[in-house]
Amino acid sequence: MTASFSASPSASARGVYTICPTPFAADGALDLASIASLVDFQIEAGVHGLAILGFLGESHKLSQDERSQVIKAYIAQARGRVPVWVGVRALGIAGAVEQAREAERLGAQAVFVAPLDTTADAVQFDYYRTVAQSVRIPVVIHDFPDSFGTEISADLVARLGREGGVGMIKMEEPPVGQKISRILELAQGSMKVFGGLGGVYFLEELQRGAVGTMTGFAFPEILVRIYAHHAAGDLAAAAATFDRYCPLIRYEFQPKVGLALRKTTYMRRGVIACDAIRAPGMRMDPLTARELEATVRRVGLSLDQRGPYVIA
Repeated sequence: MTASFSASPSASARGVYTICPTPFAADGALDLASIASLVDFQIEAGVHGLAILGFLGESHKLSQDERSQVIKAYIAQARGRVPVWVGVRALGIAGAVEQAREAERLGAQAVFVAPLDTTADAVQFDYYRTVAQSVRIPVVIHDFPDSFGTEISADLVARLGREGGVGMIKMEEPPVGQKISRILELAQGSMKVFGGLGGVYFLEELQRGAVGTMTGFAFPEILVRIYAHHAAGDLAAAAATFDRYCPLIRYEFQPKVGLALRKTTYMRRGVIACDAIRAPGMRMDPLTARELEATVRRVGLSLDQRGPYVIA
């Protein structure tokens, strides 16, 4: 298979990498057909890569066999058109290495790795360096203390870039601006920063030097357009697009219920067949569903749109 992206994933990594959900049927079984349609939709929307089995990919609710099926399905449908990055989260180094090696064997172009729970910086450094040394594909730090309960200091991130063979981070610790600036200052060119957090701070992340975002948002074409404006140097257009759609970006990125909002939006747009979430997970109530529809309508969009919008 001949990929259409650069042979150096670290060098070419930038832009919008959508954190994809894991589609399920109403009975909770994996829906591999919806993975295929979701991949095609994302690529049509112009995303630069796909990130799967992250926290909102419900990876912690999958069996090992299901995890393998999901990786294979995403990579097979992507067909080299965009890179696929795979999430890794384990209780120890051995488990993380096993997951990273499996992702590499199945064709992933990178892995984004959650930290060990409540562990000192020296142990975290050895953990990430060991995972990086165990595979030939890039390792991305997944810094999301609100979900993982572990803070990763800017000093540790920079040291991993300079000495640990880990050159990218998905950084999701507010206030994002200050930490991005500190990482880039300390890393001395050895670390690329991707934002996250639903795109809520995407504009500020780019302005601080982030190379893109790794996040879930069920209108990815909006994030793609913001990035394109910024990359072209049209900062006013990037800000105008961000400001126009910020109410929707904010509403979808709600703690606990955000995944339900995202899956419902994808289902309504015809991208996946069902919005099922495996337990534990919060579902939407009827009032929330009406709020979602009203918010989408308020920014000039519709949940009934089939295919990506052309965003100005």
